[in-house]
Amino acid sequence: MIDKILPSLSAAVADIPDGATVMIGGFGTAGMPSQLIDALIEQGARELTIINNNAGNGDTGLAALLKAKRVRKIVCSFPRQTDSHVFDELFRRGEIELELVPQGNLAERIRAAGAGIGGFYTPTGYGTLLAKGKECREINGRHYVFELPLHADFALIKALAADRWGNLVYRKTARNFGPIMASAAKTTIVQVDQVVPLGELDPEAVVTPGIFVQRVVRVTDKEQE
Repeated sequence: MIDKILPSLSAAVADIPDGATVMIGGFGTAGMPSQLIDALIEQGARELTIINNNAGNGDTGLAALLKAKRVRKIVCSFPRQTDSHVFDELFRRGEIELELVPQGNLAERIRAAGAGIGGFYTPTGYGTLLAKGKECREINGRHYVFELPLHADFALIKALAADRWGNLVYRKTARNFGPIMASAAKTTIVQVDQVVPLGELDPEAVVTPGIFVQRVVRVTDKEQE
């Protein structure tokens, strides 16, 4: 019987090793799997490469992972919002490496990994420092930069509900990077608010099929608080 439901957050992240590449869903705090991140901090993995849209907010969630100095490198599109003081301090001290990727390129590089595409040409970034060292070419009179897909060992994402097969539905804009990250990682770990019986999810509403999900853990109200 297929059952991807795990008993605890700690069990869900127990085997993430030092040096792993981890995608973390969320657009700011919307859709960020905060409880999985807290479990990863407690687990102790170090020298991580994190792929996320931004570089943490305030002192919780991803920012807390950075503050614990568990991250060697971050790949993101928006590292410096008003409350990204943890990343800002680490970067100024040379304690974290940054790969800056325009947001559309970031999403497409993740999507390409999940789709099995070897790379793509985009005009975004051409003629800037972001294109340094990358292949460039002219197509129909327009200049493009070649971008490689972004793969990960693990993806930590958040969804509204799942069944025991790992089929997922999301809550509104909390979906953001979740679906493409689930397809681009070797192991996808999902925190959900609800676990429902098989057949209860409308197939037309399932955004991420269970084939892309390996582990699901339900986060209780107490854990969310």
